[in-house]
Amino acid sequence: MNPGTIIDKYYKAGTKLHDIYMSHATDVTEKSLSIAGKHPELAVDVRFIEEAGMLHDIGIFLTKAPRIACEGSYPYICHGYLGHELLVGEGYPGHGLVCERHTGTGLSPEAIISRKLPVPHRDMRPQSMEEKIICFADKFFSKSQLGKEKSLKKIRQNLSRHGWHQVEIFDEWCEFFL
Repeated sequence: MNPGTIIDKYYKAGTKLHDIYMSHATDVTEKSLSIAGKHPELAVDVRFIEEAGMLHDIGIFLTKAPRIACEGSYPYICHGYLGHELLVGEGYPGHGLVCERHTGTGLSPEAIISRKLPVPHRDMRPQSMEEKIICFADKFFSKSQLGKEKSLKKIRQNLSRHGWHQVEIFDEWCEFFL
């Protein structure tokens, strides 16, 4: 599988959105591969991490986020499940699960319902080690400050807005991956 083929299908080269997407996806993928390289004992599928890392945000173009050149109609939080649907349609359901399960440190059905999030009511928490690594690496990079890695303090502050449980999971991952 060549993730570039799928990216090029939905993101026109030379556009602001394509540049933002590629910069962010590349940073997340490189950090994910670095984590995998530091932990050979995890025996993760490095090729899958490389592919899924590049595709984890494939659904953002369907959302309305003008500051990052997304001109779709859905709320930004929907990009995960929309990316999942898109990649299932492309024949890559496993890669699609990474899309769906990388918001925050994952979304439980209870959190989705209690926070009235406009996403399907199902478990959207990362399950596989590959999913967890990509989700973790994604927290270090925003699409509004490209190429700049966030501090652990900043990540914790951002996650705390969505509940301390998110911070607790992130801290567990820090102990495990860093």
